[in-house]
Amino acid sequence: MSQLKYSITVIMSLFFMACPSSLQDFLEAPLSTADIASGLKEALNLGTGEAVDFLSAQDGYYKSAYKILLPEEARKVTDKLQVIPGFSNVEEIILEKINRGAEDAAKSVGPIFLDAIKGMSISDALNILMGTNDAATTYLHRQTYDHLYNEFQPIVLNSLNKFNAVQYWGDAVNSYNKIPFVNDLNPQLDDYVVHEALKGLFALVAQKELGIRTDISQRVTPLLQRVFKKQDPS
Repeated sequence: MSQLKYSITVIMSLFFMACPSSLQDFLEAPLSTADIASGLKEALNLGTGEAVDFLSAQDGYYKSAYKILLPEEARKVTDKLQVIPGFSNVEEIILEKINRGAEDAAKSVGPIFLDAIKGMSISDALNILMGTNDAATTYLHRQTYDHLYNEFQPIVLNSLNKFNAVQYWGDAVNSYNKIPFVNDLNPQLDDYVVHEALKGLFALVAQKELGIRTDISQRVTPLLQRVFKKQDPS
C-alpha cells in the first residue's frame, strides 16, 4: 500500500475508533448508488495501486507468478542458438531483460488507471457490485485496455531499450535467421511484452478484487466494509 493510502486509512481508522457510535451508524446507514460507486472506485484504486506497486518493484514480474515467458515461436530461436558462442544462455538473458522492462514500465501505469476509475459511471455500480468476483476488474479491462495498450506500448519499448532487450533480441534473431533452412522470424518484441505485461497486471487486480469481496479483513476502510457487505452471502 502506498504511503498516502496508508496514512488515509490510519486517519480514518483512528477517527472511527474515537467515535464508535459514528462508525456503527455509518456502517448501518442505507446505501445509495453513489455510495456503491464510491466504494467500488475505492476498491479499484486500492487493487490497482497494490498491483502496480508489486509489479513495478524489483522482480515484480521476473520472479513472480506473473513472469513474462517467451512465446512459442521465440523458443525456436533460443533452442537453436544455445550451441552458438555468445548465445548459450540466450533464453534466460532475454527473459530477464523483458521482465525488467515490464517492471520499469509498470511504474507509469498508475495515472492511466486512476483516470479510468474516475470515469466509471455510477449507473454500472450496482451491477458490478452484485456481479461475479471479478466484475469490477472485467469492467476496468473493457473500458481501459485499448487506451492502456496505446499508452503503455511506447513506455514498454523505451524500457526494453533501457535494458538493451531490443538490441539483444534483434541480434539473437538475426543470428538465428542466418542458420540454413530456417524460416526467418521477426525480432520485434514490444507488442508481445505489452500484452503479457497487461495480462499479468489485470490478473493481479482481479486477485485483489477477489480478496476484498471474500475476505472481510481486506476491507481496510469503513466505506469498503459498508459497500461490500451488501454482496456477502446472507
